[in-house]
Amino acid sequence: MSDMKFTHLFTPLQIGPMRVPNRICETTNTINSSMTPGMIDEHFIAHHVAKARGGTGWIGSETWLLDVPFPPETADEVGLSIGCASHGAAYQYPAFAEGMKKFVTAVHEAGSVAVVQLTQLTSAWGPSAVPMIGAQSYTPHVLGEEEIEYCIDVYAAAARVAQSVGADGIEIHCAHETMGHAFLSPVSNRRTDRWGGGPSERIRFVVEVLKRVRGRIGESLALGMRISAQEFRQGGYDHMEMREMLYGIAQHGLLDFVDIDTGHCWGAPSYVPNSYYPHAQYREAGKAAKADLSGLPRKVAVMFTGRINDPVLAENLIEEGYCDLVGMVRAGIADPEFANKAREGRLGEIRRCIACTRCIDEASESLYVPYTPMCSINPVIGSELRWEQQYRPAQKPKRVVVVGGGLAGCEAARIAAQRGHRVTLLEQGKRLGGQLLIAAKAPGRDSFEDQIYFEENEMTRLGVEVRLQNRADAASIKALSPEAIVIATGARPRVPHDVSGLELAHVAYGWDVMQGAAACGQRVALVSQEDYYETVSVADYLASQGREVVVFHKSAQLGREIARYSQGMALARMEELGVQTVGNVILTQIDAGGLQFVSVFGGRPVRHEGFDSVVLVYGAVAQNELYDQFKAEGFTPLYLAGAAWLPRRMAEATRHGANIGLVI
Repeated sequence: MSDMKFTHLFTPLQIGPMRVPNRICETTNTINSSMTPGMIDEHFIAHHVAKARGGTGWIGSETWLLDVPFPPETADEVGLSIGCASHGAAYQYPAFAEGMKKFVTAVHEAGSVAVVQLTQLTSAWGPSAVPMIGAQSYTPHVLGEEEIEYCIDVYAAAARVAQSVGADGIEIHCAHETMGHAFLSPVSNRRTDRWGGGPSERIRFVVEVLKRVRGRIGESLALGMRISAQEFRQGGYDHMEMREMLYGIAQHGLLDFVDIDTGHCWGAPSYVPNSYYPHAQYREAGKAAKADLSGLPRKVAVMFTGRINDPVLAENLIEEGYCDLVGMVRAGIADPEFANKAREGRLGEIRRCIACTRCIDEASESLYVPYTPMCSINPVIGSELRWEQQYRPAQKPKRVVVVGGGLAGCEAARIAAQRGHRVTLLEQGKRLGGQLLIAAKAPGRDSFEDQIYFEENEMTRLGVEVRLQNRADAASIKALSPEAIVIATGARPRVPHDVSGLELAHVAYGWDVMQGAAACGQRVALVSQEDYYETVSVADYLASQGREVVVFHKSAQLGREIARYSQGMALARMEELGVQTVGNVILTQIDAGGLQFVSVFGGRPVRHEGFDSVVLVYGAVAQNELYDQFKAEGFTPLYLAGAAWLPRRMAEATRHGANIGLVI
């Protein structure tokens, strides 16, 4: 047990009429937890209320997308390119309000407050004929006076609904390419009428929205706004200009709180900074806002958000005056109970967010149909109700042997032991972690090791017998008299079948390089048939050591499967390190003098020379020989877990292993 005293983090705070029980906030995040799109269902309630029950004081849940003045002859459009462009919005439907009432009631029963965020998010309309972000190619329809009035009124109408369902506060979203942001930004607001100009003119839209909302709800709810401290885009506002705008808005005496982060959804960093960026890197923005707003007659509480995954860090931020409230969305996704664990001194039991951004990436560009929320390290996210229904103590405790201490094996062992089974985990390496140990060696990925610490702590806490440096075979497993076996032996690098010259001394595989088992010369040709982070991580590892790296890739772009919230951060890192990319090529031959490729679509031969080393990143192949052996012998129950079944990403391994632990 920790003796850390959180004297600031768990102190209540009065914000206008809203009393927040502590300083930990789930800022609004549209993770799409409802399985009934646009409505509030039991999955939505289970996901967000779990955080309230876990001790988070402020629940922002998911944004309310508002209607826009859409031409009646056109069809509704909702998607990544255009955002929300529809004739109606969910808040206008009685069923939505009924669902929100149930949700708000559940949040209150858990002792937390519910804050509703209102958002106009569309690239179809804008203050000027300028695309809102580079990720979108639409040039928006320019809002006229009547359309601006329509937009402002919509916020007020939605605010009245939020009031009617019992919400405690309302946040006007003015960051992340929303309508409010579009008016604040000098890039997207080029108007020469009363809505455009300098900072004091560009805030007019936001001020009018706040006035209209306050006029509708009075002083019964806390009212605030979300704003980016700086845009990180060419021509965008910087921090000083943001401070001027925020002060100008707050001077009107309408705000009770401001929620500050940095960046936008396509930037480097994006407003969801990944592990490349330090914890709370832009915390000074919170401190500056507190100083700027402290002299105003109406007190404005300041919330700061930006890769804060640890309650100790959150405590320090408040104690040292960087903010009054701390946004901790991903911390609550990784572990909805982290706040209660911190308050009770159980810091070692917290599963800390590793900042891989899979949760937010998946919500914006899901790989699955139907979509469910996902976390790389928490198997319950997106399946809260199923776990609630299925998780039971084991009826008859068994002797369970798990072979392999990667994510899948650890999660199978952890859940099985939680349910009362006697579990022995056999791992051939010196530590648990499997492929996570390799991934954590890449620069900017050291936080991945936090999950290994979590699993190691859990094995000890739950009494799992862990045998390291134990290369299991059938005989040694049988000697343990198992009543259930889980094979989680992972994967090995894939060797291409159709490339000659692989036996040459200067050829190696990415995993071997990362583990220090293969040395590289100064100029490295990295040949990849992988579209996610593995290629980026190996290139980063080599380039950070001063090597010249050229990536020859099957796709037109490196990291093609990395979602837009994170892709810019990965590509910016490659640019910073001087990594070059040659796209649309497939390797056919390696010889002492160079590499022979063909173009992917035309088949044109291409040769490149002048490299000291060749490093291959071709994905992975399952290692399931031990499983096949026990299966042939007819052993039951026998389970094949994680990459030993199908090599994929962290979340898939975590879920698979935990699901096996759930049914043993």
